Amino acid sequence: MPESTSHRRAKRKAAGKAGKTEVPLKGGGRLDASTKVKAAEVERSGDSKRLEAAARRLKRSRKRQKVLIVPQKDLQKGVDAMKKVKTKGTVRNISGTKRRQVKPKKK
Repeated sequence: MPESTSHRRAKRKAAGKAGKTEVPLKGGGRLDASTKVKAAEVERSGDSKRLEAAARRLKRSRKRQKVLIVPQKDLQKGVDAMKKVKTKGTVRNISGTKRRQVKPKKK
């Protein structure tokens, strides 16, 4: 299924002027956007499984800053997904007006 316009727009915005989109990860898979220090994934579906998969891709990226971009109504689902896969980073809405820091608890 082709990318929606809003997904493509969010991806380009996350990459910025110097960043890249569709960056290959080691071991297969692709990251939506990446700069020198930041990795970003856009997941608009709101499906828990897909949010967790996006969080796993962020974890594999090995960048200092990790950002999961979701619709505002799915902000809490995004936080839960990041905690479940034990990924430290930020979950923000598509427009960038709201964000939540995620720091998974250590056992």
